[in-house]
Amino acid sequence: MIRLCHLSELPDGESRGFLIDDRPVFAVNSQQRIHVYHNRCPHLGIELEWVQDQFLNEDATLIQCSTHGALFTIDDGLCVAGPCQGEHLEAIPARIEGEYIVIEGPPE
Repeated sequence: MIRLCHLSELPDGESRGFLIDDRPVFAVNSQQRIHVYHNRCPHLGIELEWVQDQFLNEDATLIQCSTHGALFTIDDGLCVAGPCQGEHLEAIPARIEGEYIVIEGPPE
């Protein structure tokens, strides 16, 4: 089990990036539900953000790739617009344990 952060460090409607064993991942808190993904766009395999911890579009309803503007649903990482439409971000199982966001092990 790996602790990503305390729940208070990821308020509702926000995102945050992490480096776990040299692998970039990010978490999104959407309506008090936590979603964790590999920080890698399926289009070119590049990291999604230009500015640290900014993974969401302007109204915080979708994950956005800053390079080509691809948009992904927060709940399942499905690309709904952009060059990788129909593909998914790679999810990492996560849960809230006590007051911490945790993942089971290092991302593959």
